[in-house]
Parts: sequence; structure tokens; C-alpha cells
Amino acid sequence: MGCVSVLEIVRFGDPRLRLPGREITRFDRELGRLIDNMVETMDAAPGAGLAAQQVGLDLQVCVIRIDDQLYEAVNPRIIHRSGEEDLWEGCLSLPGYRAPRRRPEHAVMVAQDRSGRRITISGHGWLARAIQHEYDHLQGELYTDGLPEGAEIITDAELSRRTDGSEGTPDPTDDETEPGVSER
Repeated sequence: MGCVSVLEIVRFGDPRLRLPGREITRFDRELGRLIDNMVETMDAAPGAGLAAQQVGLDLQVCVIRIDDQLYEAVNPRIIHRSGEEDLWEGCLSLPGYRAPRRRPEHAVMVAQDRSGRRITISGHGWLARAIQHEYDHLQGELYTDGLPEGAEIITDAELSRRTDGSEGTPDPTDDETEPGVSER
């Protein structure tokens, strides 16, 4: 097995973030190596999720880690969403910034694992948010695209100054916060 590497995360403004992912048809060592590198990159950032577009690739692959549970999704589709909640959200491709984003509170994703087997990922709260956030990346969308007109995007430092630590704590779904911190 090859060496695992930390990949460069592309930043807001890079056109590769806007590329919809191509379907994966080969489930081989190369795909496994990519997934391993994406997990290493997500954990090193640290973040709670990472999509292929965030490392410059137009593929349908993402990884998510919430509450120490790792999810690897290839060719995912969201088949169910319900509820609604507003939480601060951020992204590794737009580091240091957050915005309040309304999303469904529950999401169910079907995908394939690195071997091509069908999997289902179902979650509430931060996991649901991460599922939707990473799925959006795979469609070439950013969390900022879903903000209402005039929505405020603030720095992490400003968020910390404004909040008492309860509702405003950084979101672990944010690709940029350590898991367990609180956004996911």
C-alpha cells in the first residue's frame, strides 16, 4: 500500500470548486488511495468533512467524520431530508468565516463504499448538516450559495466575540473545526 498524503485544499474562488463530480466507475486501489488521502487531509485540517472538489478533483467522492465515526461516500445521493434548523456553518475552502445557514435537520444519503458496496448514511443534527454540505460540494456548490440575500458572513473571531459559547460555538460540520467542537 502506498504512502498516505495530506493534499492541498483549494480555496474559495478556485473554479475547481464549481465542477460537478463525475461518477466513479472503477473501485480500485487508486480510489482507495484517494479516499485515504482525503481522510488524512480532513483530519489534518482539522475538519469534519471533505469533498473531492476541495482537493481539486471533479469526482463524486466525499468523507465525513462526526463523533469519531468515519463515513466514506462514493457516488452519493440524498434520498430524504426533513425538519429544519439554523446553525453557523463554515468550510475548509473558505477558512476563518461562518454564516448562519438553514438546512434540514435530518438527512439520508445512499452511496457506495470504496469497494462499490451500497451503503446508507442517516443522521440528525451535525451529521445531517455534514451530509448536505459535502453533497453540495459534489454538485459544485458552496454553503454560501444557499444563504439568503444580505446574509451576514462573519469571521470566527467575530462569532466568538458575539456568542456566549452556546448557540454560536463553531460547527463540527464545518469542514474546518475539530470534531466535537460543535457545529455538526
